[in-house]
Amino acid sequence: MTDTPQSASEPADDTLKAELLALAQEAAARAGTLLRDGRPADLGVAATKTSPIDVVTEMDLASERLITGFLAEHRPQDGFLGEEGAVSEGTSGVRWVIDPVDGTVNYLYGRPDWAVSIAAEYHGERVVGVVAAPVRGETWQAVSGQGAYLDGRRLWCRPSPPLDQALIGTGFGYIRERRVAQAAVAQELVPRVRDIRRGGSAAIDLCDVATGRLDGFYERGLNPWDLAAGDLIAREAGARTGGRPGLPADGDLTVAASPGVFELLQPLLEELGAWHDQPVGAAGAE
Repeated sequence: MTDTPQSASEPADDTLKAELLALAQEAAARAGTLLRDGRPADLGVAATKTSPIDVVTEMDLASERLITGFLAEHRPQDGFLGEEGAVSEGTSGVRWVIDPVDGTVNYLYGRPDWAVSIAAEYHGERVVGVVAAPVRGETWQAVSGQGAYLDGRRLWCRPSPPLDQALIGTGFGYIRERRVAQAAVAQELVPRVRDIRRGGSAAIDLCDVATGRLDGFYERGLNPWDLAAGDLIAREAGARTGGRPGLPADGDLTVAASPGVFELLQPLLEELGAWHDQPVGAAGAE
């Protein structure tokens, strides 16, 4: 493995992308095995973050240590941004964006919908994404410009239905005021779509858009590590992704959907105020 940086003005070449993909796949596989096979029967909460129900387990921490240690061993000059505190700038132009367990509450309760999410950026451009869901036995991957795959099978998002026939995924935050506002948006949205699903892992939801298991997905309050890999996988499968109209997916709003659904869903979410924490129709929303 090499740490020789390319020029900041040059995009990542195929050799670098292949190296980063191989490392992300191996790191995600190792972390997934640790989490699946090493989960204690008496697993408990090690810490909380934004609220008492926004939890971290000892296995989140162990997974992040495993991933960052493995990647640093092979590419010591790369940077990191990890959910559980791994932050470093690096000097190679490559930054790894890591969610060691996306869907921690699912993991805590022994539910299957959790994943390891690893993305690689090169000079700020997302070039590789891997999402591994060990209990589901599935691993998604994408390389910018090279398509998205599920366990070796090329992925395409589902052809766009009318919005009232679209199955839409979403998620809820852990701060009470945000959850109240998100529930109000969902209440307004559900009569206008086929139905709404809430799986508990944004990374998997984005991959389910890529796989055609959802027609669309939206959520407010995601962090870079929640969406980095899944956003690339969805886009490489032909979906459109973004945030508020004209903006990329970010913490205000993340939207991913097949193109025809996206064109209708994004402005509707803007109208409903899915990008802020005020109840639908409340005064003060800008």
